[in-house]
Amino acid sequence: VQLQASGGGLVHAGDSLRLSCIASGGTFRSYNMAWFRQALGREREFVATISWSGDSTYHTGTVKGRFTISRDNAKNTVYLQMNNLKSEDTAVYYCAATKKFGTTESTYDNWGQGTLVTVSS
Repeated sequence: VQLQASGGGLVHAGDSLRLSCIASGGTFRSYNMAWFRQALGREREFVATISWSGDSTYHTGTVKGRFTISRDNAKNTVYLQMNNLKSEDTAVYYCAATKKFGTTESTYDNWGQGTLVTVSS
C-alpha cells in the first residue's frame, strides 16, 4: 500500500491542525495505521495508532488528550487531529501501515513521505 500524507503547515502554539494520510494500492481496511513524528536532530517517535476497524486506538502520553487518531475506511484515509499544539510538537509527521499492531517502527512495513508541522511559540 502507498501512503500520501498532507496537512502540515506553520501554526502558532495553541492552534489546531488536522493531518490526513490517503492510502492507495492496497486494501486499506486490512491495515492498522499509525502516525509517527521526527523532530530535527531526534529519532522518529511513535504518536498514535488505530486498528483496522477503528475500534481501538492508542496515543502516546505526550499527546494524549490533545491529539486524536481516526480513520475513514470508505475514503482510505487516516487522520490525526492535533489540538492545543505546542512548540515541542514541531516535527515531520509520518503515517505508516501494518497488518500487525504495535508502537515500534519495525512493526510498520509501509510509510508515507512525511508532512512538516511547525509550531511557533
